[in-house]
Amino acid sequence: MNQLNLFIELTRLKKPIGYMLLFWPCSWGLTLAYDLSGDLYIYFFYLTLFFLGSVLMRSAGCIINDILDRKFDRKVLRTKNRPIASGKISVKLGLIYSGFLCILAFLVLINFNYFTILIALASMPLAFTYPLMKRFTYWPQLFLGVTFNYGLILGWTSINSEISLIPIFFYLGAIFWTLGYDTIYGFQDIKDDEIIGLKSTSIRFKSNPNIFLNLCFFIFLSSLIIVGYLEELNKYYFMFCFLIFFQMFYFQLKKLKFSDPESCFKTFKSNNILGLMIFLSLIIGKY
Repeated sequence: MNQLNLFIELTRLKKPIGYMLLFWPCSWGLTLAYDLSGDLYIYFFYLTLFFLGSVLMRSAGCIINDILDRKFDRKVLRTKNRPIASGKISVKLGLIYSGFLCILAFLVLINFNYFTILIALASMPLAFTYPLMKRFTYWPQLFLGVTFNYGLILGWTSINSEISLIPIFFYLGAIFWTLGYDTIYGFQDIKDDEIIGLKSTSIRFKSNPNIFLNLCFFIFLSSLIIVGYLEELNKYYFMFCFLIFFQMFYFQLKKLKFSDPESCFKTFKSNNILGLMIFLSLIIGKY
């Protein structure tokens, strides 16, 4: 039971915000591509596969992240007790766990078409090198955005065997969404990161983060509107866009206190609600 609890702690399974932020773009791409007026069996089957894949890959990614960052984690109050940083789980065992999770994720992946399998495998280097970026650039959140929203493209290609401008616009916009919410998340550790020499957009824009965050969310919202126009979604979708605007710019940015780690984490977590709102808006917008 002790090893099981350590495994759950290592993979953050009790913290669903991570795998949900990975899952929502998958659900958006799938919903955008699928004909919801037809047979919904395949739709829900693929939706389930994407959810399982998100949980598995996020869990494997957490392990690799903790292995690569173990020396830094020991110096940060919030992360020093993580299983690998504290020595409760060895690096070797962590790699075994990660490999096993990747095998399970591959078994999920092979249920899709060959094109989706191919481009999913092509993204693996991004998924496992992201933790290194904070050592070399102030833009690790950009790499996270490219990686975390890749599922939007996979959701689209699971139904369509080619990529069009619509999912590309959506994908680019979603990258800015991740840039925004992960910058907010990074403000929790900004003091520790500066001391130990790690970089982030939180540090890069610490003197005036509001301009950067408003720009990121504005670009994301604009991409939602463009996608709705190109897909000829109904008026209810655009009504949802107004609610999404309110959630991002009032409930997130207006109420955010950058000096308060609890406020930053609460705002970061609220993006799970935002992901759900966009998912529902796409479903309603297609009817």
